[in-house]
Amino acid sequence: MLEELGTEYRTTSINIGKDEQYANDFITISPNNKIPAIVDHDPKEEVPVKLFESGAILIYLAEKHEKLLPPAGPDRYTTMQWLMFQMAGAGPIFGQVHHFLRAAPEPVPYAINRFSKETARLYSVLDHQLSTNEFLSEKYSIADIATFPWVARHEWHKINLSDYPNVSRWYELIASREAVKKGMAVPFLN
Repeated sequence: MLEELGTEYRTTSINIGKDEQYANDFITISPNNKIPAIVDHDPKEEVPVKLFESGAILIYLAEKHEKLLPPAGPDRYTTMQWLMFQMAGAGPIFGQVHHFLRAAPEPVPYAINRFSKETARLYSVLDHQLSTNEFLSEKYSIADIATFPWVARHEWHKINLSDYPNVSRWYELIASREAVKKGMAVPFLN
């Protein structure tokens, strides 16, 4: 999002493998000790704005910069609905299938089956939406920005994008954006 906005920013790595998300300094920004979180030190604000939860961060930045979220009307609500789809569906479910396929200390067949089936169902929902739309909403938006990183890990949840041709087209379109290339490389630069 920050690359799409063309705004200056500084990153700080939080190594969750070393439990750095539990450090007091981080908890003052993200009380739920999850990433991402931001602190906006905009001099126009009386105090720095601290935010956690990616959906809240995306809405805040879009409204502040008046980009990537329509200010009003039906497309605003379509964008918000697909952002909520990512936050309440794709993100949590894809995260669960990632965990049970990649990190669980032992296979849990019931969980793998349950979350794999729901992941495939959610891909079908995305594919249907993208069958009549270039993006999740009318134009490229925070909904696409929120959803793309999860789809970018499709191999982690054993999804073959060729089974979802509209998602595949959308994925390639988003992946080709220079801001997305730069933004997706940020975690590996720290």
